[in-house]
Order: sequence, then C-alpha cells, then structure tokens
Amino acid sequence: MHIAPPAPIIRAGELIALRLFDVAYAIDLARAAALWSAHAGGESRRSRLTTAPPKALAFDVPPLLLTLPSVQIDLGGDVVPATASARIYDFGLAALSLRVAVADLDWAAFSMRFNTLDRAVGPDASAPVWRDLLDRVRDVIAPAFDRPASSGIEEDYLIGLVRVFDTPTSAAQLRERVDIAALLAGETRALSEGAQRDLLKRSFSYYTDDMVVLGWDRAFVYEPRGDSDVADIIEVANAQLVEFRYYDELLDAELPAMYDRVEAAHRTVSLFASRRLARLAHRLYTLVAEVTELTEKVDNALQVTEDVYLARIYSEALALFRVPDVSAAVARKLAIIRDTYAALYDEASNRRAEILEIAIVLLIVLEIALALLRK
Repeated sequence: MHIAPPAPIIRAGELIALRLFDVAYAIDLARAAALWSAHAGGESRRSRLTTAPPKALAFDVPPLLLTLPSVQIDLGGDVVPATASARIYDFGLAALSLRVAVADLDWAAFSMRFNTLDRAVGPDASAPVWRDLLDRVRDVIAPAFDRPASSGIEEDYLIGLVRVFDTPTSAAQLRERVDIAALLAGETRALSEGAQRDLLKRSFSYYTDDMVVLGWDRAFVYEPRGDSDVADIIEVANAQLVEFRYYDELLDAELPAMYDRVEAAHRTVSLFASRRLARLAHRLYTLVAEVTELTEKVDNALQVTEDVYLARIYSEALALFRVPDVSAAVARKLAIIRDTYAALYDEASNRRAEILEIAIVLLIVLEIALALLRK
C-alpha cells in the first residue's frame, strides 16, 4: 500500500497581493520621485530586476518603486502586518502590492492563509485598503500625471512564495507532497485529474529545487535562492493587460462616435465642408498617434533577450492573461481609424481641389465678361 509522504513545513515565505490601476495617460517618473521625496518623505527608487543580467532581461523604462507605510490586515480574526509598496510605470499605471510574511506553517495552513488573504484584499473584498493606498500615492505625485483619469480598469493577482521548507525539497517531490492545483484554484477539496492537469500545465523549473506555476489569478513560486524576478514579471504582464484593456475600451467608445461624426461631416453642404473634414481627419490622426505611442511603450515595457527561463515564464504569463489577443484587438481598431483618417484626408483634399477648380473657372468667366464689357 502506497503511503503519501508528509507535506513539508514552510519555514519562510511570503504571500503577495497585487492590485493594478490605470491612473493617467502618462507619468513623469523623475518628477514623481522628487515629489515623493519632498512631500511623503518615503523611500523611492527605480526598479530593476534583481537576478537576471541587465543585458538578458530589463525594464525598457525602469518604473519608480515607492515604499509605503505598512498596513494591518485581518486574516480571519488574525490581524497581521503587511508591507506595502507602489510601482509607478511611465505609461500611466500604478501597481500596488501587499506582502505578508509566513513562517512555520504546514501546507494546509499555508493554503488557508492564502485563501483568507484573497477574501481580505481580493476583488470581492469590502475593505478599502487598496483605495486608501492609491489615494496616498495619488495625493503626493498627482502633479506628475499627464491627463490624470480614473478609467475604473483594475487587475488583481496573488502569489504564494516559498523560500525555505523544513527539509530540502525538489520540484518533483513537491508535486507529490502538496496539492498546488487546489492552491491555485482556491479550493479546499481535492480536484479531478483533468482539473489538476489544466491548472499545472504552466509549470516551470530551472533547477531541480525551484518551481513556478502560473494560474489565471494566482501563482505559486518556490525559490530557495532568495528573491527572484518572477513576481516582477507577473506584475508587468498584468500591467500590460490593464493598459491594453484601457485602450481597447477607449477605441470601442471612439469607433461609434467616429462614424457619427463622419456621417455628420458628409451631410454638411457648404464651402467649408472640406475644412470640417480636415479637422476631423486631424483629430483622428492625433488619436492614432497618441494610442500608437503609448501602446508601443506598453509593448516594450520589458525587454527579454538572453534569459530563456524567465522569457518563457513572461511569454506564458502574457498568453495566459490574453495580452496578445487584447493587443491585436487594439491594433485592428487603430487600423480602422487610420484608414478612416486617410479616406477623410483624401476626401478633404479632393473637395478643396474641386473648390479651387470652380474658383478658377469663375475667375476665367469673370475675366471674359469684363473683357466683353470693355468692348
């Protein structure tokens, strides 16, 4: 009779909760850092990935990391401290994080605390902790925002990070001894083989004793060599999702309005109709230029070249969060607006040419009439 080995004890680890907000069109990070130092008196620095070589994996524009005062979180009657921080991206996004240290917990207690944290600060939580932290950040660095706005688009994510088990544990042993699939699903009951297979298919290991398993809204990370860059990579992928969702919704609202304005411009019968078409074309050109510039920044938020392991995790995270799909939808809508701009510009040019031709003909007729009158 096969007896399952006992689950390991987590000696040191963290539970990490992320919440990401779209807050502005763009953010001047240098000015934000100066404002934070002058008014909040807290620590701020540009974020860099800690383990990957800069030439292998790096932020295109390193975001600004702000240290916030710790907060108290009620985890099922157990009030625990959580370290808080905010990472500010130049393309207008604020990523807040809460980290709760865990130690000397068996797997069942670790999973229970993970689920309790989700209920305390997750999307269905009533506690205003995220809004309070965001307001604290916004009150200080808002002057650094270009076109501040609250789109209401948010993303959240949970990461269970284990650094030390009570005994040396390999990734293969960990799969046998604990139910990672149930942790990612937030379930307390055992899952079917099919459900476990689906939840564990995005599993990665570089060494024999580390592991990363990605889920839709949760991830498990076992990293015995100290801090890894996996949490930062997951955050960047979520940040890209937030921004592309914002531009997707922006263009969704813009397309019907664009059709109405084009139809109204076509109904206009006057000598200035071409000017109205030209103004509309210029407006669409400005929109396309701005969205293209920002989406390129978002696309290039993380530069991956040589680190194949982290590149795989990043690529899988993007695919899991459907970032390429939303990005492609934005690109299609931009193409529609770009084609409409080109058509309007051509039509405005043709109308101006027609007016010019009519004016020339009228001048010729006038010149002939004057010549006849003089005779």
